[in-house]
Parts: sequence; structure tokens; C-alpha cells
Amino acid sequence: MAGHQPNYLPWLGFFDKMSKCDVFVIEDDVQFIYHEFQNRNKIKTLNGIKWLTVPVKEGRKRKKISEIFISNEKNWSRRHWSNIKNSYGKSPYWNEFCDFFEETYDKKWNKLIDLNLYLINGIMDFLNIENELVLASSINVSGNKNDLIIAQCKAIGAKTYLSGAGARTYLDIDKFEREGINVVFQEFEYPTYPQLWGEFVPNLSVVDYLFCTGGKI
Repeated sequence: MAGHQPNYLPWLGFFDKMSKCDVFVIEDDVQFIYHEFQNRNKIKTLNGIKWLTVPVKEGRKRKKISEIFISNEKNWSRRHWSNIKNSYGKSPYWNEFCDFFEETYDKKWNKLIDLNLYLINGIMDFLNIENELVLASSINVSGNKNDLIIAQCKAIGAKTYLSGAGARTYLDIDKFEREGINVVFQEFEYPTYPQLWGEFVPNLSVVDYLFCTGGKI
């Protein structure tokens, strides 16, 4: 098992972790964090790196990700689509993926979780990832950090937990092992590939990787 918050247009490492587990938990009932990646991500443009941010209502309040509504009066979707089209319209694999993103941004989305899950599922198809997704809210367990993850593992019968490398600082591995759960850490190196607009920049939204490589590197 592995898991992560349902980020907006996640980076490639998100999908790498997803591809390496049997069950991937979408942590939809943890707190939304303003100015994190749950409602924004980066693309590469002619003028440098640009953040695409989905405007949300009451994003500074203590709310779960599943409770966050999109502020649609700001016409964000047209701007996002325009930025993606202008940045990647001449990329080698534009025609393979553009219809999905255009159709996505033509829809009206009310909740952030619905938009993010729709994008995540579509990108999974492009990357040929068929692993099972489970919403944390459907597991109905609680706890903080270590205890929550352990409870989720036990609820779905997972004997191994695949963690992102950044969690080394707070995961209590001994606690997991006492519960019969093995912890392994993701080993992911961002690939270098031909990009548009100058010098290579890693750790962008996965859309950069898709349009530049077709998901084939």
C-alpha cells in the first residue's frame, strides 16, 4: 500500500509511487493546506516556470480536502487551458493528450477533490497504471501520521507500506514493524528528457512529461 493527498496535476513521482503498489490510498480526508500542491502545480512556459492555481473557497480554514469548493467566478479553467495550450501546443505528443485536457477544462467543477481525481484517473490511463485507488474517507479509520497509516494498512490488509522518501523524518518504523507492517521507501530519480523552452527543469507537473515524452521514458 501507498498513499498521498489528491494533488492537482501531480508531478511524475506521484505516479511512480502509485505504479509500485497494489493499492493506492487517496488521502482525501486530511487537512487542506493552503499554498501546497493540492490546488496548484507548475508548468514550463516560454517565459519560464508558471504556477497554475485553482482558486478555492475558504482555503485558509481548517477543512478536509474533500470539503474544499472551487471558486469558479474567477474563470480559472480557461486560463489554465490557455496556458497549457500555449506552452505545449508544439510539443511532440500534444495531439495524443490534448483532447482529454481540453474536455476537462470545458467542464464546470464544484469540488476540488472531483477535479483532481478526474485528472489523476485520466493520467493513470495515459501511463498504463491500473492499480486500485481507495479513498481514505471510505476506509473509516482515524489517527495522526503513523497511527493513521498503520490503521489504513490494517484495514485493507496491507503488509508493506511504500512511503515517500520525505517521510523518513517522522515515520516510526519500529511501530510499523510491531504491527507486522514492513516499511520501504520510494527510490525515484526524476528522468531527464527533451523539454521545450530551454534548459531542462525537473519536478514539474506530469503534463510536461506527457506532452514532451508521450509517457515513454
